[in-house]
Amino acid sequence: MSSGDVLRAGSDGPAEDAAATVLLVEDDDGDALLVTELLEDAEVTVVLRRARSVAEAVDALSRPGGAPGVDCVLLDLGLPDAVGLTAVSRLREVAERVHDVPALVVLTGLTGGDQGLQAVAAGADDYLVKGETDSGLLGRSLRYALQRRRSAAQQRALYRSAVRAEETARLERALLPKPLVGDERISVMVGYLPGGGGLLGGDFFDTVERPDGSVLSVVGDVAGHGPDEAALGATLRTAWRTLVLTGTPPERILEHLERVLLTERARPEVFVTLCQVVVAPDRSGIDLYLAGHLPPLLITGPVGDLRCELLSPTGRGRALGVPVDGGWEPRRIALDGPFALMLYTDGLVEAEVRRGVPAAGPPAEPGTDQEDDPATDPTLDGLGRDALGLVALHGERPARVGPLRRRVPRLGQSGLHDLVREDLERQGIVGVVERVLRRVRALHGGPLTDDAALLVVGWTGHDTPYLGERSSTLADSAEWARP
Repeated sequence: MSSGDVLRAGSDGPAEDAAATVLLVEDDDGDALLVTELLEDAEVTVVLRRARSVAEAVDALSRPGGAPGVDCVLLDLGLPDAVGLTAVSRLREVAERVHDVPALVVLTGLTGGDQGLQAVAAGADDYLVKGETDSGLLGRSLRYALQRRRSAAQQRALYRSAVRAEETARLERALLPKPLVGDERISVMVGYLPGGGGLLGGDFFDTVERPDGSVLSVVGDVAGHGPDEAALGATLRTAWRTLVLTGTPPERILEHLERVLLTERARPEVFVTLCQVVVAPDRSGIDLYLAGHLPPLLITGPVGDLRCELLSPTGRGRALGVPVDGGWEPRRIALDGPFALMLYTDGLVEAEVRRGVPAAGPPAEPGTDQEDDPATDPTLDGLGRDALGLVALHGERPARVGPLRRRVPRLGQSGLHDLVREDLERQGIVGVVERVLRRVRALHGGPLTDDAALLVVGWTGHDTPYLGERSSTLADSAEWARP
């Protein structure tokens, strides 16, 4: 029996064994045939796969679609590329990297129980002595190991569910704060999309209306990922709200916030980019502060005739925490009538576009001169283009560039602008935050690499019947994975 052989035997046993897939790691053809016959006699329905060495087993478990399809590993301890219990340790280490860890039953040729007990202590679920194993013992051991695996998977699922619920509540409190806005014509729509890497990010945002009628909004992004960055983001949001509520002039807020950053950050290289918007009390304009952050999108016009403009980064200052000279000066933008500003973090624009037309440009047409000319390839990274430039200097025609020098196109600011503009034309501004987050996630093909925050603050105008829209969206990865 070679690697990949399949055995299906009839079964009168429990129904849950019907879908079990067993990976037999055995170099001896005679012993492999014996295991096959014992499984047939035990009337256990399995799909039996074969690996002849630990290296083959590691490859089967670690490749995409490998380990999630293996329910149990039957491992011989006498393999040519493993001595003693090293095979158990290597396979257990590989198996623990996958979502569902398969059961592990070892087969030993030694009649004493010492090696089997040591294997169980090293992570195996059970052990069998080859010369003392019959079909009934093998069947029971396999069924018990599979049941223990299922029970452990259920416990992990319950634990993940509890952790998700706790994290959701924490994110709702720290990342989706209730806006302090009294003007009913002010719209505040916020959303947060967690990344898919399992690490928390430091994106934060907030909106506060002052007694004089001015409305201040902020979106910030702490560099890095992890619990320290997430905690720092929540701390900075609280500090920003405190500064606004205590009447700190808008032009002084960023310097005070930087002092909090320098005191609270875990490492000196941590910095924060930030966008702060101050809406005038009479709604005649805004003051825009950029601290190393991406400029927002400006949405203007009445309902049914919305226009979307990508603002330039004019007047952008340095990021908070970066030890260089320079401060932050506001950029005044005069407005007349209804408007909205869409503030966002770079997790959105860095989303990889895996479907549709790449953000960097349309692909070359097959069979054309453009396809044969690497210099026109929009998917090349910087090093790839530099290499083409050097070849051109020598007057040579560049050859086709290999895959290591290609990049996956990203959405980019222009791509986000086009996406938002088209969405507004089709469906208007109500619900735009959730729709944009869903659309970007779909273009990326699943959870984003980085977390992303989105805030829309706007004003419906003096002489309109429309009140401001208020909404918050926490995009839980499990829920959003469903179509």
